[in-house]
Amino acid sequence: MSTTLLAEHETTEVGDRIVVTRPSFRDTLDQSLAMAWRALKKMRRNPEQWFDVTIQPLLFTAMFAYIFGGAISGSVEDYLPIVITGILAQTALTACMATGIQLREDMDKGVFDRFKSLPIARIAPLVGPAIADLLRYATAATLTILTGLLMGYRPGGGFLGVLGGWTMTIIAGWSLAWIFTYLGTRARSAQAVQGISMMIMFPLTFLSNAFVPAETLPSWLEAFVNVNPVSLVISAVRDLMNDGQVTANVGWALLGCAIVVAIFLPLSVRSYSRKM
Repeated sequence: MSTTLLAEHETTEVGDRIVVTRPSFRDTLDQSLAMAWRALKKMRRNPEQWFDVTIQPLLFTAMFAYIFGGAISGSVEDYLPIVITGILAQTALTACMATGIQLREDMDKGVFDRFKSLPIARIAPLVGPAIADLLRYATAATLTILTGLLMGYRPGGGFLGVLGGWTMTIIAGWSLAWIFTYLGTRARSAQAVQGISMMIMFPLTFLSNAFVPAETLPSWLEAFVNVNPVSLVISAVRDLMNDGQVTANVGWALLGCAIVVAIFLPLSVRSYSRKM
């Protein structure tokens, strides 16, 4: 792996010496992909990392549909268009939460101490695992949709609508993962990251329109639900999958994801660099 990471760098001649300067964009991309490959190999050797994106979507989809379907929508079939899109957001949020925990565990084990001796971009050890986690988000979204189809869910948006909702889920998961990546660089232990992440995940998920229509909630709670970024993503996914329409909700969700990345990616890199 060291040979792969030691890619060509921009150099400057100082007297009779050649000094390595900041890695180029191509170097940074190669190094990030090398880190992504490392993360994928780690996933393969630790299959328990897949439990939250394989078992959880199946369990939660069936559990919420059969428990709340009759009470909220009158039947399971009528509730599926609501709960499937809600579970998509919930599983994506749960999956991206693991990014910060795994990062903190690697830092505690001293893995990243080895990286600081290599002339690699500071962003590469953070972007690499984020790229690898795209596979986890895709797995969770695919299994959730397939489970819904087996239970009788028939998305009105057709194949393109489902593909759009699937893509939106992956984009949202990757974007929100930078919040937990930042927590991973700031917290003192993996247990602390997990505790803080749970405090963030549960309000964002359950105080949203994931499982019940926002208009059925008290006015003060409905106001929070309407500005909840998870609600924006869920509304966008519903418009795509259930109606096959690219609405303003899709634009707002993409803008929200872009803002999250623009804020927390630089914060994560800065926090990580200070610890190095």
